Amino acid sequence: MIDVKKILDGLPQRISHIPFAREQENPEAMALIVDNEEWSYGRFCHQIRTVTDELKRLGIRGGDRVLLVGENGLSLITLIMAVSECDAWPVIVNARLSAREIDLFRDHCGARRVFYTIDISPEAAEHSARQGGTALNLDGMPTMAVSALNDVCTPEPVHADGAAQVGAMIYTSGTTGNPKGVMLSHRAMMYVAAVSGSIRGLAATDRTYAVLPVSHIFGLASTLLGTLTAGAAVRLAPRFAPDDVLASLRQEGITVLQGVPAMYAKLLEHLNDRGEDLNAPEIRYLSAGGSPLDVNLKLAVEALFGVTLNNGYGLTECSPTVSQTRIDTPCLDDTVGPLLPGLELRFLDDGGKPVAAGEAGELWVSGPNLMLGYYHAPEMTAEVLTPDGWYRTGDIARMNEAGNLYIVGRAKEMIIRSGFNVYPEEVESVLNSHPEVTLSAVIGRDSDGGGDLVAFVQRVPGGTLTADQLSAFVSGLLAPYKRPTDIRLLEALPASATGKILKSVLREQI
Repeated sequence: MIDVKKILDGLPQRISHIPFAREQENPEAMALIVDNEEWSYGRFCHQIRTVTDELKRLGIRGGDRVLLVGENGLSLITLIMAVSECDAWPVIVNARLSAREIDLFRDHCGARRVFYTIDISPEAAEHSARQGGTALNLDGMPTMAVSALNDVCTPEPVHADGAAQVGAMIYTSGTTGNPKGVMLSHRAMMYVAAVSGSIRGLAATDRTYAVLPVSHIFGLASTLLGTLTAGAAVRLAPRFAPDDVLASLRQEGITVLQGVPAMYAKLLEHLNDRGEDLNAPEIRYLSAGGSPLDVNLKLAVEALFGVTLNNGYGLTECSPTVSQTRIDTPCLDDTVGPLLPGLELRFLDDGGKPVAAGEAGELWVSGPNLMLGYYHAPEMTAEVLTPDGWYRTGDIARMNEAGNLYIVGRAKEMIIRSGFNVYPEEVESVLNSHPEVTLSAVIGRDSDGGGDLVAFVQRVPGGTLTADQLSAFVSGLLAPYKRPTDIRLLEALPASATGKILKSVLREQI
């Protein structure tokens, strides 16, 4: 049984205190694996101190926003911790974002400086060159680049309490011209790291393969901070490559692998294409998150690895975890598991009234993992965060008698067709169950008939599946009003750095 109060009382005030605590316990224990080189907690913490001193020399103050443009690697991880040590805010963005997005986020947060991990990311180097960055060479560290000082940056207040101080800011949107900078406290992220890590049974003997970008809260709080909190080792991978994942599983003693469903689908596809067998002798824990997990994919992954593929649900605004399945009670369906200890849920109808037990309603969440709000956006914050501490997720969900949560769909993505509600996730699940389908995305299109369903489908390489054949397949599995009216077969679906399908890009095609 997890003691929530004990965990909350035992949390340090800054995320950077996590590795320093591990250093005090055992400085020789392995903290990071970078480019086949093992880094102890003592060596890692030495580099954090080195970079912290340099940040202060470069004018970084408490309350400053520091934009970190990069990918998973020693530079980015160390910068995050060093910015925390300065009581500044790490604003972490993936280098593979467009120039427009990077500039938008830099200007929106009023960054004091921008740092670029040019050693491992060509895109970061391009952004640095475009923005006039200069090389920064520090003893023991890969070459980074840094922007000029923004001397009109105004520091935000600094709070000693980790529950009030921003530990990271993660942007969730920028395509509309109204970026949402999610302010996450140190305590919120550390709470998720400690509790979700405990549920996963993380121990100092574990080695976690960290390919989920730390610019995404799943990769930052759950994977990175969760592993360091347990005193375990993080194997850093800048981007997903099936060959690297498989080689690491075979040769580096990886025990924990976390990813998005699309990553697992591509691993299966990679092995099938090459006729290779999986060899992961030390793996003990698998989990998926970030997007819906199809049951057929789950079963295929479990058959391959011989261990349960755990599932979970979360949002950036919740640091991110709301629920996750448990090791001791594996599930065979698409549940996202029981609620994280210390959280509360509500299920409300369109009028804001509670629905009957077991029925679907909009999911509201309350707990120590909630965001502090959206940066410089009080109106947007008030739309989703109530004065009494409830976050409106915008997702439609239900809970069964066993206490397992099920995500029915996204309220804003619900399609009304012929007077019926259609949730894209249900249709996608059926499409994905076809053996020649790797991924799919369903989008609504307005029409005189009350809404069409357009399905974008990624076939397995070399597949011969036609749109007509797939249409016939789903006709026996879906009610008529749920069947796609337009099926488009693509070589690959557009995806973000975290593996999420970019439906905004697909909408432009209809």
